[in-house]
Amino acid sequence: MPLQISLGSATATGKRERNEDYWGVVTPEGAELAARGAVLAVADGVSGSEGGREAAEHCVRGLLADYYSTPETWEVALAIDRVLTGINRWLVAQGTAHEPHRMQATTLSVLVLRGGRYYLGHVGDSRIYRMRDDALTRHTEDHVWDLPERSHVLRRAVGLDTHLVVDHGDGEIKAGDRFLICSDGLWEPLGDARIKALLASHQDSQAAADALVAAAIETGGQDNATAVVAGIEAVATESWREMIVADRHLPVPAKLKPGNRVDDFEVVRLIHESRATLLYQVRSAASGRTLALKTLQPLLSADRQSREGLLNEEWLAKRLISSYFPQVIPIAAGARQYLYYVMTYHAGRTLQARLDSGQHFSTAETVRVGMQVAKGLGALHRLAILHRDIKPANLLQDEDGELRILDLGVALAAGVPYEELQGNPGTPSFMAPELIAGEGASVQSDLYAAGATLYHLLTRKYPYGEVEPFQRPQFGDPTPPTRYRPDIPRWFENFLLRAVARHRGERFETAEEMLYALEVGEARPVSAPLPTPLLQRHPAARWQAVALVSIIVNLLLIYLLLVR
Repeated sequence: MPLQISLGSATATGKRERNEDYWGVVTPEGAELAARGAVLAVADGVSGSEGGREAAEHCVRGLLADYYSTPETWEVALAIDRVLTGINRWLVAQGTAHEPHRMQATTLSVLVLRGGRYYLGHVGDSRIYRMRDDALTRHTEDHVWDLPERSHVLRRAVGLDTHLVVDHGDGEIKAGDRFLICSDGLWEPLGDARIKALLASHQDSQAAADALVAAAIETGGQDNATAVVAGIEAVATESWREMIVADRHLPVPAKLKPGNRVDDFEVVRLIHESRATLLYQVRSAASGRTLALKTLQPLLSADRQSREGLLNEEWLAKRLISSYFPQVIPIAAGARQYLYYVMTYHAGRTLQARLDSGQHFSTAETVRVGMQVAKGLGALHRLAILHRDIKPANLLQDEDGELRILDLGVALAAGVPYEELQGNPGTPSFMAPELIAGEGASVQSDLYAAGATLYHLLTRKYPYGEVEPFQRPQFGDPTPPTRYRPDIPRWFENFLLRAVARHRGERFETAEEMLYALEVGEARPVSAPLPTPLLQRHPAARWQAVALVSIIVNLLLIYLLLVR
């Protein structure tokens, strides 16, 4: 059952000359409702400037349009933040450029209802309330100055400052919950007690919105009054994650041999076999196209985690439209009778296979690989996806040198929580020190793995030595790669040492920054992190030094006493 919402809305100008409030609601259907949710927003343009109404309308319209254009892999808070950052920048620029509209600013309270949860974003002094059973809860803070003489002066609003800070919140929803989004022209004259009473006495959402606005005006409210009421009629029975893995009940095919058929696909050969998955080169009977088919090992046919993990991987890969990744081939609904997915096939060998065959990489070749990996990771990170297993075995290079990043099996998207993958999987020797210590993955840990991969291509060594599974090494400073390859230029050694720095704050911040450092190369070399001081590397050395000095001083005193 999908999420079902009843909606009501009302607004009144009141005693103002014009209504500077603006509200909007989008309630998509089907897959869009499950993936992105319904969005409700109320904005109150800052009075005292001719641009208040325009700011409120632009903010709500822009948010409702652009939110649904953000990647599905983004979490709701990230999508709201990114959209509002752009809107805020535009409003600030407009207010500066046009004298009559010196300030185009507005409050904004936005509520997203998706599946079984609500998500909110808030700036200013509009409010979001929830009525559950007989309790009314306010979920927003008024961003006004605390001083009595400035109690109505906003300290935060969209368009007020170049740096926008949005409050976020989220929680579970239940059938029977009712949400109210309103401007200060409604909540201020009514107060929480009256709002609660009016919501309780009007179960119909539209009737409640009308009654709230009418009461605000009748009570003597001096401002515009706006109310948007949403009643939760039914909570979605399937979570967003369950929608992604809807085909999890399909059977896993038996291990396939050349000539075997799986639906439309004829097996040409087995490309790769791991503990969990099988990758085949196949040919489509319908189109004749050569493709790659990925499925599970038959032994894992009853393993729910593995089955859902494969479909989660397919879902993420579908959203990666980039030449640096194999592209998933869509299959018509109902045409798939087994658990697998199909992607473009690319001839070539992994970088690990090239190393194993004895290939030696020059600095120029390694720099080119680094630039391609950085571009691929940039595309991945812009979708808020972390790969978490970058290494030579997951980088496929064709004969023309083109590179593709493989295997999203342990990748995570912020907007699609997947509890079974919340640990730190990966290959220990390419994992950042903080991952080994149990901290969460980040953009910087992916970039570390990219740096460790480049280091390994050149030296066949690891920055901190080989790390075995379940080992918990103590990380000092990385070994300079010129110890193994004296021909490495100084600028590239500095680049590698920064990429694999022990502390994530010393590494490149984004894939784009890493790419830029490779593009400018020796012309604008980056600096390597400073070596860790001896006393930090060996804390005991401090006391050893004190003891040594003490012994020397005592011996000197003894000598002086004997001489006298």
